[in-house]
Parts: sequence; C-alpha cells; structure tokens
Amino acid sequence: MSKKKSVFVFAKAQVSAFTGGMLDYVVMILCTELLHIHYTISIAIGGIIGAILNFSLNRYWTFNGNKASELAVGTQLLKFAFVVAGSIALKSSGTYLFTTWLKLDYKITRIMVDIIVSLGFNYVLQKYWVFRKRQVQEMNNPD
Repeated sequence: MSKKKSVFVFAKAQVSAFTGGMLDYVVMILCTELLHIHYTISIAIGGIIGAILNFSLNRYWTFNGNKASELAVGTQLLKFAFVVAGSIALKSSGTYLFTTWLKLDYKITRIMVDIIVSLGFNYVLQKYWVFRKRQVQEMNNPD
C-alpha cells in the first residue's frame, strides 16, 4: 500500500472512530448523568453502541479498499467483539484510574484515555487483524 493511501485509510479510520466515539461518549454521559449509572458501566454501554456504528463504517467505508465487505461478517464480528471488549476494559479501567489519581472529572479523563486506546489499540488491531486485506486474498486464493 502506498504511503498516500495508508494516510488516507488512517484518516478514514479516525473519522469512523470519532463518529462512533462521539455516539459512545454521548451515551456514556446520558447513562451517567440522567440514569445515574456509574461511569465505568456507562462506558461499557456507550462502547457497545458506538462499536456497532464503528464496525459498520469500518466494514463498508474505511477498509473497503481492502475489500473488507467481501469477508464473512461473522468472522469479522467475532474479531471485532474481542477488540471492543479489550477497548472497553482499557477505557473503563483507564478512566477510573485517571479520575481517581488525577482527581479530574470522568468526562475529561475519558477523553484522555480514548485518545490513547483509539490510536494504540483499536486502530492497530482493526487494520491488521479484523479488516486486513490478506484475509480476502487468502479467501480468493486458497493454497
């Protein structure tokens, strides 16, 4: 993949992550502030809802150049679910630790943790494991 295309895919992934992340963040705040659910649980609820949007965007738009939509959706969903579970665990625990240690509002520490998890965990696993191009090539050319 050319450097220009890699940058474009990275940018699309960030738009997808931001869109799913905004939905996730709004759901977290609504659950915490209106329904009085502890923010660590609200992070999980928002994470699941945001993940549904993010998966759809990644499968049909972000990684479509990799022909991600040609792969079996069940396989991708299973892999994506593992990534989401890890992401939610990192975000919940990271937000709790930062909120406790830094004595900052959970809404601020959540954004800090989201940036770290999104770039260092989610993007890497989605690009190289969940939606990787080689899976399509292996499916089309089994040896």
